[in-house]
Amino acid sequence: MSEPVDRARASLTAAPADLLLDRLGPLLARGYGITDAELFQVDYRLAALLPLRGGEEITTPGHPAWRCFDHQSPVYADRTGYLPVSMRGERRGVLRVTPVADQGVLVELAEIGTALAHELTAVDPGTDVYRTARRSRRLTLAAEVQWEQLPGRSRIRPSFSLAGQLEPAYAVRGDSFDWSDDGDRVWTATINGMGEGVAASMLTTLATCALRNARRAGISLADQASLADQAIYALHRGEQHLATLLIEVDLHSGLLTAVDAGSPRLVLLRGGEVSVQQLEEQFPLGMFEGTHYREQHIQLERGDRLFMISDGVIDATGPSTRYGETALDRMLRRTAPMSPLDAVRSLLGDLRAFVASDLTDDAVVVCLDWLGPQP
Repeated sequence: MSEPVDRARASLTAAPADLLLDRLGPLLARGYGITDAELFQVDYRLAALLPLRGGEEITTPGHPAWRCFDHQSPVYADRTGYLPVSMRGERRGVLRVTPVADQGVLVELAEIGTALAHELTAVDPGTDVYRTARRSRRLTLAAEVQWEQLPGRSRIRPSFSLAGQLEPAYAVRGDSFDWSDDGDRVWTATINGMGEGVAASMLTTLATCALRNARRAGISLADQASLADQAIYALHRGEQHLATLLIEVDLHSGLLTAVDAGSPRLVLLRGGEVSVQQLEEQFPLGMFEGTHYREQHIQLERGDRLFMISDGVIDATGPSTRYGETALDRMLRRTAPMSPLDAVRSLLGDLRAFVASDLTDDAVVVCLDWLGPQP
């Protein structure tokens, strides 16, 4: 690692939360002759790159900044460098630096982009500066609650790659997702919420926290569902409930365990073929008192891709018809060569184009690739 990179890392670590880019600027100037640096964060819809310091957003497909974001590699154009700002698979945006006299320094500069991503993640809980700057419009209160609950939008590890997205991003109400991994297993929860506005988001928040509490107690997937079910029923006595799909994948064997409480559908993409997995549909969480849930198992193969999809995708209505299973099947096949984040982004982009506006119903898509056991 070069001395300028080491100094940049140290400066970012010591910088006040709101001054990361300001402290980085002088170091880039001394080390590389760069006189202008701007951070473009991807917005909540994954549709625009928004500058931190104000100015024009970047929405044009094929723009060097979008090529950098999409391919996750540095891009050099017109003496300007575009660097991925990403960590552990979570894509936060792009760092634009200019002038860059020598394309050969992009590798070093990319390390600084990664260091910036780590610091942004570290400081984000304690400042609104970066969250405010990545909004192209105001979030509804319900959407604010939902985005605060998310663990992130994407993650990459040697044995799996994972991504999820909510729509309508700036006004989502009850749909959500959650995930966690411990190196041996990865868990996902895809929630198809009930109700409208803040009431829907609060119900989903209760379910998410109850499932996390149960998962962290180290109990089985079926018992996690049962405890969350009890928590929701105890508060709402069956008047409110929500459909949930719980997944656990053993990262050494590829054995998938599922509990279908309602539920968003589980779709498998294997060898270019799409198949809806027929799970035993059990009662939604909170519908009845003392529901007992049963687990089912599916053996995954290396390279399998799973989609967890809420009703809002299938039931989305365009000018004259609903999106439906045929359009979904076609779109899922097209995502085969894409990363999980690009796959969910493309699917929901296709859905927005189909309805020709923002979605009127919530939709959530989670995509999980099992890459096979790693040594």
